Amino acid sequence: MRIATFNINNINRRLPNLLRWLRAAKPDIVALQELKSTDAEFPIHTIDKAGYGAVWHGQKTWNGVAILARKADPVLIRTALPGDSRDHEARYIEAAVSGIIITSIYLPNGNPQPGPKFDYKLAWFRRLQAHAVKFIKQDIPAVLAGDYNVAPTELDIYPTRSWDKDALIQPKSRAAFQSLLAQGWTDSIRARHPAKPMFTFWDYKRNRWARDAGLRLDHLLVSPVLAPRLTKAGVDRKVRGEDGASDHAPAWIELK
Repeated sequence: MRIATFNINNINRRLPNLLRWLRAAKPDIVALQELKSTDAEFPIHTIDKAGYGAVWHGQKTWNGVAILARKADPVLIRTALPGDSRDHEARYIEAAVSGIIITSIYLPNGNPQPGPKFDYKLAWFRRLQAHAVKFIKQDIPAVLAGDYNVAPTELDIYPTRSWDKDALIQPKSRAAFQSLLAQGWTDSIRARHPAKPMFTFWDYKRNRWARDAGLRLDHLLVSPVLAPRLTKAGVDRKVRGEDGASDHAPAWIELK
């Protein structure tokens, strides 16, 4: 089973790119982020023709998350992260597919920091931790897939000082990610590639794609009951180099 996460950065604008990748990679499950479309604008008929069932939670202009399943219909569990009934941003969706709980996470960026946006990022992380630990305690097979907007270590960002004040690499952001892992989750990409950067994001600015000036922001965390089934992990880098591409590339894992 191949499970992928892909920040599509506007699903309708990048739909041709998404469809090409789906045909080539044939992932069984896909977590999408940054749909940048309302629920009504989600291209479900085109996705269905491509052989995928879907559940989604959209938002006009910003955010938006979805889960696709090849030749299957994901069973929707929730469209919001528990813990704050006042938070209406479309950043979390959860579904069951083939006996596994899958999430699509679009964690807040947090910039500029310090400030209310960074506070929101850390509060969102705490809510995620509180929800995620339930899967651990109940021995549920789960994959927390998504764009976490965190480069967890120095290996996860190209050599530079230009991002030093950015929320993506702040000590508190990294500590929140490590606290999540400490519950028992396995960082699949890093587990299979302990010494390679494995970037998933290259900003459009300053020729960063051509320079391979990337960051690893997209992660697939697997619960302890699934970890022994992890066989492969990778990033489909070439997708980032296509015309009209998202600034992210799909990251993926394979479970036996």
